[in-house]
Amino acid sequence: MTTIDLIYFDAGGGHRAAALALQEAIRQLGLPWTVRLVHLMQVLDPARRVERLTGHGPEHLYNWRLERGWTLGLGPELRLLQRLIRAGHPWLLKTLRAHWAAGEPPDLVVSLVPNFNRVLRESLAQALPGVPFATVMTDLADLPPRFWIEPGIDQHLVCGTDHALAQARAAGLGPDRIHRTSGMIIRPEFYRSSHVDKRAERLSLGLDPDLPTGLVMFGGHGSRQMIRIAQCLDDRQLVLLCGHHAGLAETLRAMRRSAPHAVLGFTSQVRRYMGIADYFIGKPGPGALSEALQCGLPVLTFRNAWTMPQERYNTDWIGQQGVGLVVDAARDLPAALRALLDGLDGYREAVGRIENRAVFELPDIFAAILASPCAAHVPIREPVGSTA
Repeated sequence: MTTIDLIYFDAGGGHRAAALALQEAIRQLGLPWTVRLVHLMQVLDPARRVERLTGHGPEHLYNWRLERGWTLGLGPELRLLQRLIRAGHPWLLKTLRAHWAAGEPPDLVVSLVPNFNRVLRESLAQALPGVPFATVMTDLADLPPRFWIEPGIDQHLVCGTDHALAQARAAGLGPDRIHRTSGMIIRPEFYRSSHVDKRAERLSLGLDPDLPTGLVMFGGHGSRQMIRIAQCLDDRQLVLLCGHHAGLAETLRAMRRSAPHAVLGFTSQVRRYMGIADYFIGKPGPGALSEALQCGLPVLTFRNAWTMPQERYNTDWIGQQGVGLVVDAARDLPAALRALLDGLDGYREAVGRIENRAVFELPDIFAAILASPCAAHVPIREPVGSTA
């Protein structure tokens, strides 16, 4: 039985979502693989010493800031984090080496996280020589230096855009170590045929079934920026998904607006609610953008000083693909939304040209890596009913 370890953490939620999506796709494909989800922070701090000392784990602090829209300054903090990882390299190496040596060894290790890939690869090579290591970028682009792409180590790198592919080549990775997918990882359920009755679903939420409807979402932890969006788009019908941010949901439910709006807390039915919308509004996170596009939704998003450094390229990509518009602030949304709706057919056509099958392409890539660096590329059949 082949064993694959998927490395993730919970900062922002996208890395864990990618790991779960891959695990589910492999299960649906019926492959004879055991997939283990490995939470990196639980390996590095199993006793949760940092959380006991500070009251918050490192991921909790990150998510707490996202809830409040406090992303300004994350660039310098990211560089500080990278310096700390470099300074702590000997300890990280020792801890991870012990982890690999302690249990049943994997046949392949796949990282879905940035920043730690050098120490992950080096510790694996020392503890289990010969076990291949792959990094799957869950961003549309790298943020050099040493964010996703680590020059000078023996790794496979999976890229979801041509820009990331060019970055990998520029970093010196050979063609046998670079793999291209058609996009970002999203859950298999986004590929299933949807037969949503938009009118009935909108009525069930207390909405006007005939009004254009926007879906507003800022990840699993929401953001207080959604309040400003709801205010600036007072005359537009909106569905607002607040994630785990209960206070935000309460504030939005109490808001008096000219147009109807529906407010929901955390839900596992994002696919359903995207199915009743006409367009998407949110931060330019790679996961949410990819989910919206898979559901046929043009996007409105933001780029300004508050945009996280690793997501800034995403706004360029939106313009290059013609799938939406990028604004500086919520006050610019009314004019941008008018432009989007005036050209909705053209934006929908551009969205329809995006064909992202990454979650079903990755098992094929893993199989080739497991066979050998020069293994023949044998496509793996997708499960029945997986296509839209």
